Amino acid sequence: MRTSIATVSLSGPLTEKLTAAARAGFDGVEIFENDLLASPLSPEEIRARCADLGLSIDLYQPMRDIEALPAEEFARALRRAEHKFRLMERLGADTVLVCSSVSPLAEDDDALAAFQLRRLADLAQDFGVRVAYEALAWGRHVSTYDHAWRIVEAAGHPALGTCLDSFHILARGSDPKGIEDIPGEKIFFLQLADAPLMAMDVLQWSRHYRCFPGQGGFDVAGLVGHVIRAGYRGPLSLEVFNDVFRQAEAGPTAVDALRSLLVLQESVGLSAPPAPVVPTGVAFAELVTPDVEPVSEILEALGFARTARHRSKPVDLWEQGEARLLLNTGPAARRDGTRLAAVGLESPDPAGAARRAESLLAPVLPRRRAPEDVPLDAVAAPDGTELFFCATGRPGLPSWTSDFEPVEPGEPVGPGEPAAPATGGVHRIDHLALTQPWHQFDEAALFHRSVLGLDARDSVDVADPYGLLRSRAVANADGSVRIALGVGPAPSADEGGRAQHIALATDDLVTAARRFRAAGGRLLDIPANYYDDLAARYEFADGELDDLRELGILYDRDAGGAFRHCYTETIGRVFFELVQRDADYRGYGAQNAPVRLAAQHVRRPVR
Repeated sequence: MRTSIATVSLSGPLTEKLTAAARAGFDGVEIFENDLLASPLSPEEIRARCADLGLSIDLYQPMRDIEALPAEEFARALRRAEHKFRLMERLGADTVLVCSSVSPLAEDDDALAAFQLRRLADLAQDFGVRVAYEALAWGRHVSTYDHAWRIVEAAGHPALGTCLDSFHILARGSDPKGIEDIPGEKIFFLQLADAPLMAMDVLQWSRHYRCFPGQGGFDVAGLVGHVIRAGYRGPLSLEVFNDVFRQAEAGPTAVDALRSLLVLQESVGLSAPPAPVVPTGVAFAELVTPDVEPVSEILEALGFARTARHRSKPVDLWEQGEARLLLNTGPAARRDGTRLAAVGLESPDPAGAARRAESLLAPVLPRRRAPEDVPLDAVAAPDGTELFFCATGRPGLPSWTSDFEPVEPGEPVGPGEPAAPATGGVHRIDHLALTQPWHQFDEAALFHRSVLGLDARDSVDVADPYGLLRSRAVANADGSVRIALGVGPAPSADEGGRAQHIALATDDLVTAARRFRAAGGRLLDIPANYYDDLAARYEFADGELDDLRELGILYDRDAGGAFRHCYTETIGRVFFELVQRDADYRGYGAQNAPVRLAAQHVRRPVR
């Protein structure tokens, strides 16, 4: 189906919004009245600009407080409407959105509303305009879609139909099944938005917290299914009021918006992009660093050994069990300090995973490689993290490990540093924690669900000493791939300094932590007050709490079992977490995050 987006969903002046929508691949736009009023372009120039960009103008909106008015007020409303219809002629728009009235003058009289909407439609028809009547969830007398439809049906005018808006319908808890009783040709327009489930005033909810389909808690796909079965064949259009989106760059937001519609169409059977290829494990995590020494020291203390070096790039492979880390000291490392730059994901079908990602607008990354290097498909996640689709050591498929040549035991790792044997008790990467740019948190959750096929858990708020952080985890079914997405509450100058981390799994955390400290590693200090509280909440075996206190190990428990974890110091923008989880524990120790964050504020990162 055709796709459209309301200009109010994007940031910037109207011309930038139109350009962003066109570049993302939208077919059309809704012109929001305020955007037109603030534009230096005439309606004719806006029309020409849209035509040049290949965009249709699918809707002009909104026209407010029209129906069920006293005669004098209605006469003024008709005069205002005639002016708007003349403007729409110049603009080249043939459908106008009329919202149900919120005027204190509006009367609770459906017959009067139908009569006046018919008069409005008569006038609109003279200008070649259709009127799409929409029930606002906070309308004074008309606040549900079925009530709006009854009035439209009673008016019985060919130029009058209804506009359905998923937010207004689902926010009120209305049953969308009744949409199938509306003739498809009388559904003049469909506006779509999702939203997180919140207990708040519906107007404030609507004006500040809408998001794109698939990013909130509404069953938007179910609603669209009812609309399609009713016979609607118009565009799928996004109308999203969101404080974050209206401050973020329009281009990436528009791409995120169109991706949400592509995923939505797939979910209701309107399109068939390449099927998701769910990753089955983490092949590697790649760190870039301008200074190899502090990173190699902490890796050695964790029990990793440098086992191989890339044949043509300054990249070393460090291994312990099935945990593989790449340490890159190339030119990119000199720009942003030590950071987590790339993740290799084990894939049953790397080429299929790349096709899926490209079909959902993930940026395919060009890769500089020598002729003998293994070809690897890679895309960029919203935060810029490079995602490689890998088949490590599988017969018949190229393996990234073929690009690495073994190093001799004891060969120097840094200045005079011999490679250490793998002795830390780590057996794999448990999870990765990626800090998202403040304006891309919802985009990141949708990206990892739709492009990678991972399941998303509910978003949670975590208390930081300087505000609230949001976190949302995505994972595959067996937990072999777990990614915790986090973001702070607002943009800030030091956002780039927020740390990411790699969690390493061990079966005996106490022993692993002691080995790490004995090898010269430093663990994050946890306040004694935390352990006093822990003693009140849980019962421990003799000496267990003393071990936790001594080593700075944090503890959590749920119905699936226990979770123990501790943290290293931060180097640049990266730190490590050692974790021991019972098999059925599915969390990440979120209740301990405030304690960890406070402790990290005390301990400054090593640069």
